[in-house]
Amino acid sequence: MSLKLASWNVNGIRAVHGKGLFTSFLDEVDPDIICLQEIKAQESQSPLELVGYHEFWNSADKPGYSGTAIFSKVKPIAVTHGLPKRLETKHQLHDDSFGNTNQEGRVLTAEFEDFYLVTCYTPNVKDDLSRLSVRHQKWDPAFLDHVSALAKNKPVAFCGDLNVAHTDDDLARPKPNHGKAGCTDEERSGFVALLAAGFVDTFRMFTQGNGHYTWWSYRGGARTGNVGWRIDYFLVSSELADKVVAAEIHDQAMGSDHCPVSITLDM
Repeated sequence: MSLKLASWNVNGIRAVHGKGLFTSFLDEVDPDIICLQEIKAQESQSPLELVGYHEFWNSADKPGYSGTAIFSKVKPIAVTHGLPKRLETKHQLHDDSFGNTNQEGRVLTAEFEDFYLVTCYTPNVKDDLSRLSVRHQKWDPAFLDHVSALAKNKPVAFCGDLNVAHTDDDLARPKPNHGKAGCTDEERSGFVALLAAGFVDTFRMFTQGNGHYTWWSYRGGARTGNVGWRIDYFLVSSELADKVVAAEIHDQAMGSDHCPVSITLDM
């Protein structure tokens, strides 16, 4: 059985849908499951009328901010909102001057028969790096704990806007951006820890080198010139890696400052 999974930071589900670009992507790619980040809406505010998809939303407590969702043609066994309370407590996610990161709708986990699927919208450290310590010391370890615990039960695929360019090949201009948000040593070490735990960056299974990006600034014609960053990913447990037959960046899909990414599993 072939299963296509997509992920997209839509930067506001109402905005991208209002442009007619969300359903057009679904029509073109026809994913079995699509994971969203930065939905910026409550489910009650949804403009969508999707046929054939079960919808699961994890909106932020703060209106118009953050949030994740999973729309799936396959009904999950169970869906869990946020990180487990024990991890919130263990990693002190509530101890953040910006607010409790576990109340920002950043994680949604769906259990299927053969694997778990997690969508994640990792906190941005801010241009002044004021949220870097929270990201590095609390959020990244908590998320790693979450997916590692799931992986003890069955394989895991997780995706989303992880807000980091893993290597210099993952952004167009690495030297001037090193040490800035999305390209700090601390953020990269969090990604390396995921790989060290046995998770596989699926895009790099098929494609090497630079020039492959998923986010572009709205400024200075960055997208037209492909001056971008690869910060949106699909990672899978090693047991799932041999079932991944394709990993794509859909950089022609418009409507957000991010573009969708997808993988195809041969189950």
